[in-house]
Amino acid sequence: MRKWKSGLSNIALVTALAFGLAACNEKSAEAPKAPTAADAAAFVKDAEEQLFREGVSLERKAWVQANFITVDTSAITAEADEAYTALGVKLANEAKKYDGLALDGETRRKLDMLKLALTLPAPADAAKTSELATIKANLDATYGTGKVEMDGKSQTLDDMMEIMANDHDPERLLAAWDGWRKISMPMKADYARMVDIANEGATELGYKDVGAMWRAGYDMDPDEFAAMVDKLWADVKPLYDALHCHVRAKLSDYYGDRVVPDQGPIPAHLLGNMWAQEWGNIYPLVKPEGVEGASLDVTSLLVDKGYDAKKMAATAEGFFVSLGFEPLPQTFWERSLFTRPQDREVTCHASAWDIDGKDDLRIKMCARVNAEDFVTFHHELGHNFYQRAYKNQDPMYRTGANDGFHEAIGDMVALSMTPGYLQQIGLIDTVPAGGDPVPALMRQALDKVAFLPFGLMVDKWRWQVFSGAVQPAQYNEAWWKLREEYQGLKAPNERPADAFDPGAKYHIPGNTPYMRYFLARILQFQFYKAACDQAGWTGPLHECSIYGNKEVGEKFKAMLEMGASKPWPEALEAFTGSREMSGDAILAYFAPLKEWLDEQNKNRTCGW
Repeated sequence: MRKWKSGLSNIALVTALAFGLAACNEKSAEAPKAPTAADAAAFVKDAEEQLFREGVSLERKAWVQANFITVDTSAITAEADEAYTALGVKLANEAKKYDGLALDGETRRKLDMLKLALTLPAPADAAKTSELATIKANLDATYGTGKVEMDGKSQTLDDMMEIMANDHDPERLLAAWDGWRKISMPMKADYARMVDIANEGATELGYKDVGAMWRAGYDMDPDEFAAMVDKLWADVKPLYDALHCHVRAKLSDYYGDRVVPDQGPIPAHLLGNMWAQEWGNIYPLVKPEGVEGASLDVTSLLVDKGYDAKKMAATAEGFFVSLGFEPLPQTFWERSLFTRPQDREVTCHASAWDIDGKDDLRIKMCARVNAEDFVTFHHELGHNFYQRAYKNQDPMYRTGANDGFHEAIGDMVALSMTPGYLQQIGLIDTVPAGGDPVPALMRQALDKVAFLPFGLMVDKWRWQVFSGAVQPAQYNEAWWKLREEYQGLKAPNERPADAFDPGAKYHIPGNTPYMRYFLARILQFQFYKAACDQAGWTGPLHECSIYGNKEVGEKFKAMLEMGASKPWPEALEAFTGSREMSGDAILAYFAPLKEWLDEQNKNRTCGW
């Protein structure tokens, strides 16, 4: 309570109060001071500092929760996420008051980024912010602790993925596939509630819904972005269609047409992957017959050379170092998770972490010694080297030019894992004699090309959910409608009325926008071709490796150092010379395979 100065008379007090009230009334009659450009710049600077400070705190808690899943760590993370979300909502709403001002480009860019910073914006309602944070933590924990009862024991997702990758018994494949989708059934009601809350938050920020907000994060109008990705898909769809036609025919030969008819969609459990997003594991069933080509079993090579998870990670690091990047800090090796621990629950989905926005870089994986995880290490370390490259940018710019860039960096490097590269790192002694490139390209296409429609349809589904075009009762039906439309796949059994099959894919309960992965599949080939052109490569594109090329590395690093400080077309142009994403590079890479597939498919009925 305020204390008045002693000795002040009653008359003087009354007089002072009267003058004070008059002054207050006079001030209250004045119009609120209009914000200025200087106010906007000061606000942005303060907002950046707040978000950076709170973001580091949240990242540390999220790391602990992902590596030690308990009721308590989930609660702690939910509380931290709630506080961070509330701060983001507060700052995003405050940013709106500067919308009409004439501002310099950097301040305006940062204000827009503030409004787009939250993946799931909560409304300006403390109770709903708390509810949203709790739902997000619960969804994540439900996925991370999911188990399947099979073969008389409780098995993890890793175990189920092993069955999907290596077993060719359709009944066992169906049991693993169906069992994992049971873990997502309890998510549906929470997911629907989360959509409602987040849409309310997006509306308060001036967006039609969360889907429109996500699309607005690409330096272009949301509808223009949707049109751009549709065009990219149209460019590459003929390549996918040719691959689908051949794979379906070969699976029909192997399983019989009662299991896989030679027309129509392919049952989704037969493609070697829990989500049928990549098909590389069924290569032995669909490989080209009578074609002699240099084909290497990288998994066997890794095992024979005594590789473990850390050695695979060190080899991936070595590729970036060969391009002129500094090695990762020692703390990376001390603090990362490389294999599944036996004493606790963890979220095993591979991920790269930048804890402090500086040098505390980590990865989290439950790696096994195989070709797939060898590539994944290159992918995840691509994130880490990108994170460190832009660490000197302002906090708001410490991210990728767009999220597709971030996903493409390591994968671009992995495209250089040619036989020549494998010889350079000592995995093979001599490069196999040249032969038909089709077998090796088929292996690549079963992962890279097969993924394209899946990468597109996941967010196509979420856009419909967020817009209200798909209601909770239609979640599963709409999911399978899109999977058939884009991938030419179907559910292998009648789905239960309460099924929530989208939730069986980590990125749905984890609320990670997925369009980045579709864009990354396009961008990685565009980056790769640009790098090979810079290196002066004139041979077939798929034979190019940039390992050890420091001139390419210098230009590549310059693009990464830009972070998000410029719109993505400028970053793209800095490295590739073009401001537009294009499917031309992926088509050029797989051109020999496409020609071969077309020949194989001549007498087949393609499409579905």
